[in-house]
Amino acid sequence: MVIKTKAVVLHVVKFGDNQLVVDFLTEALGRLSFMIRLPKSAKAKVKRQYFQPLSVLSLEFDYRPKASLQRLKDVFIAVPFTDIPVSPYKMSMAMFLSEFLYYTTRHEQENVSLFSFVVSSLQWLDLAREGFANFHIVFMIRLTLFLGIAPNVEDASQGGCFDLSEGMFVAPASVHSMFLSKDDSLRMRDLMRLRFQTMHLYTMSRQERNRCVEVIISYYRLHMPDFPELKTLPILKELFV
Repeated sequence: MVIKTKAVVLHVVKFGDNQLVVDFLTEALGRLSFMIRLPKSAKAKVKRQYFQPLSVLSLEFDYRPKASLQRLKDVFIAVPFTDIPVSPYKMSMAMFLSEFLYYTTRHEQENVSLFSFVVSSLQWLDLAREGFANFHIVFMIRLTLFLGIAPNVEDASQGGCFDLSEGMFVAPASVHSMFLSKDDSLRMRDLMRLRFQTMHLYTMSRQERNRCVEVIISYYRLHMPDFPELKTLPILKELFV
């Protein structure tokens, strides 16, 4: 069955001299992996530069449900980005978020809402000229809504602390490692209310921003089994003094 779909590049591994194994999040079928041959001709339609972190491509392929690796018939750029590829800050975010999505969407099948959120978020980042220092934080926390693991912050006004394991505010009988401090709990509440268009109003130092990332990753690790250490995280932590 021939499928045409948009897809976001999540992970690329070189295989031999002229092949790549590429993991995509696709609009039509969720997660799929492809073996992609790179022709040596400069005029070839398939180009190595297409497969950058979080590139949004249009794929055509003969879908084989039992195959672990699909084979492309055609590929081209579906959503061209102009600033992400040339901005060190945005490219560092893209590298981090591609690794983050690679693990958080491992078992995703068709999820058009999630796919649309990812693509529209990247389009916003590409166009932003300032005020995007919190982008990765808002992206990660908003993504929980599409993965079905969103924190419940409705009871934040009643006091208490945020329990990472329960995903909600509670009045702890005793403090344990899964409870956030009062300050971190209130920040979790605030983050759930942020949008890309308003996040520049929520100012944080680099240390506070990195603390938010650590808390959010801890939350994902509790709610998504086998969530590993992220190799790109140390680079991300050096952004935005």
